[in-house]
Amino acid sequence: MQQFSLLDLSPVPQGKTPADALANTVDLARAAEKAGYHRYWLAEHHNMPGIASAATAVVIGHVAASTATMRIGAGGIMLPNHAPLMVAEAFGTLATLYPGRIDLGLGRAPGTDMATARALRRHMAPEDSFPQDVQELIGYFGDMPEGAAVRAIPGVGTHVPVWILGSSLYGAQLAAFLGLPYAFASHFAPAMLREALSVYRSTFRPSQTLDKPHVMIAAGVCAAESDAQAAYLRSSQLLAFARLQTGNPGLLPLPVKDVDAEIPAPVMARVKQALSCSASGAPDTVRQQLRALVDEYQPDELMVTGMIHDHAVRVRSFEIAADILTEMRDGS
Repeated sequence: MQQFSLLDLSPVPQGKTPADALANTVDLARAAEKAGYHRYWLAEHHNMPGIASAATAVVIGHVAASTATMRIGAGGIMLPNHAPLMVAEAFGTLATLYPGRIDLGLGRAPGTDMATARALRRHMAPEDSFPQDVQELIGYFGDMPEGAAVRAIPGVGTHVPVWILGSSLYGAQLAAFLGLPYAFASHFAPAMLREALSVYRSTFRPSQTLDKPHVMIAAGVCAAESDAQAAYLRSSQLLAFARLQTGNPGLLPLPVKDVDAEIPAPVMARVKQALSCSASGAPDTVRQQLRALVDEYQPDELMVTGMIHDHAVRVRSFEIAADILTEMRDGS
């Protein structure tokens, strides 16, 4: 593991507002930079009351303005929702304002329900144009001639690093074919992690971007003073995910003492499987679990994420994780 990074969904806790969530995102980003995180990514989700990062490029700009050295990016932008040129202009602008600090991760899913996807796209094409759209977008970041019919301004010549995100073999195959770095969404969909990494690594074709495969995996983290305290704090995320799974998304709930009593057993089984790529507990427990993940999958980077209702406690969880990951990265 060469680096460790942080994915923030800008959660809106019960009793708080999107304004609170966005202020918390800036505060967490500053703490993450101080703690040594390499990247700080935000994700595009729509029509979800508990997530405040829908206008992802706008939030990225706000976070980049509030930090100094950490890379800030999208994990990711759901490309089917947007024209490639508009994404290139947005991220070209960000890269012009914050040179050398902006990443662009691209996803193929809409990041929402189908009714909202229709509202976003207006015209939903039946064919899958994602590979072509990715290549078109990358082209806008390149050194296009002044006589080109269409250019992204700002954008042209910025060479914004593009990542392919995925939770299946599709993204792994595309990232390998295009010679791009690959980030797997194992923090909520770990089922195909092993196979996807194998496909990506074995079929990777060197490109102008990369000469060898570069893999990032994601893991949930909830670090506290004790295993019991971490289990209590993590109940908020389990409840939120269960409600999302059953079609009732909402604000990030308050933690509960007996989360199993709040979630039907079949739903809880699905939730635990989806969130199984994680580390939760006291520092020693989290260290053991994160080390096991890194040893098993050998990622070039590990990105951690997690939702805790109390913002200050959430910041502390990521600080504990950073201490552990720094030790792991440095081999101590």
